[in-house]
Amino acid sequence: MLIKDIIITAVICVILAGVIAAIIVNMVRNKKKGKSSCSCGCSCGGCAMSDTCHSKKG
Repeated sequence: MLIKDIIITAVICVILAGVIAAIIVNMVRNKKKGKSSCSCGCSCGGCAMSDTCHSKKG
């Protein structure tokens, strides 16, 4: 029973590590393409933080 639990835990850890690695790879690829990681791809007008990212000069 103990070895079975260890194997199950190891498999779950490997799966979670794979998912996290895939998310990080996707974020790096999007960054290289110039895409933002904090947006839905829409314009910044609907974003509550748009004034912080794009401060108005003048």
